[in-house]
Amino acid sequence: MNFRVEIPIYRGPLDLLLYLVRKHELDIVDIPIAQVTQQYLAYLDILKAMDVNSVADFLEMASTLIEIKSKLVLPQVEDTDEETIDDPREQLVERLLEYKRFKDAASLLEDQGRNWQRRFTRIADDLPPRKVDMADQPINEVELWDLVSALNRLLKDSKAQQPTNIVYDDTPIRVHMKAVHARIVQEGKVRFHTLFPPDAAKTRIIGIFLALLELIRHYNTLAHQDEGESEIWITAGEGFTAEVHFEDVDEYESGKASTE
Repeated sequence: MNFRVEIPIYRGPLDLLLYLVRKHELDIVDIPIAQVTQQYLAYLDILKAMDVNSVADFLEMASTLIEIKSKLVLPQVEDTDEETIDDPREQLVERLLEYKRFKDAASLLEDQGRNWQRRFTRIADDLPPRKVDMADQPINEVELWDLVSALNRLLKDSKAQQPTNIVYDDTPIRVHMKAVHARIVQEGKVRFHTLFPPDAAKTRIIGIFLALLELIRHYNTLAHQDEGESEIWITAGEGFTAEVHFEDVDEYESGKASTE
């Protein structure tokens, strides 16, 4: 299926890696490679199910993590005459820290841009200067990786994970978008897991998920979690309208993946 996720929070394998570090409150300069690699590979499985043709960068990062993990488990020969062996994680940590700096800056600029759009021009700036580290902020808003993780749990719990035969779902993505949009209009607040029929084929579940991402990306739909709860809610955002036509939405081949 040809679907490129282009919502602002998506950046690629480094973004997923940083998300795992933040979510599990790990030390970014002392990453437990075994733990992170296992979690990363779990996300990679679901990404391949969504679009096997666009995960090359994620596969490269997975190879890097596995290589680092293998180096760390190998016995180290102590030799005082040799130079100190570099930590195999060092280069990855440097890349991750650099990426984090750019993402923090981008997040601050994006937040500031939204604030400017909601305010009149000030004659003078009477606010004291402040420095905000985005890594220290709690993850309250649902990120793309939270949705991917929820989809992975859904597929594991679904009967579609163990089909008796290969099932295809050729439903156009605009049909799924219309159905999800209609539920938001009618109910106002929709539980994520209720969007997916319990007996749906794997390809149908993925098709609905892609439709949801498209609504978030282009149609002012929000996904969020209440603090202390695991439930993801889908709601209308600012600018959301009840009257929307999805006939011009590009078609994605959401029914071409098998349920193997």
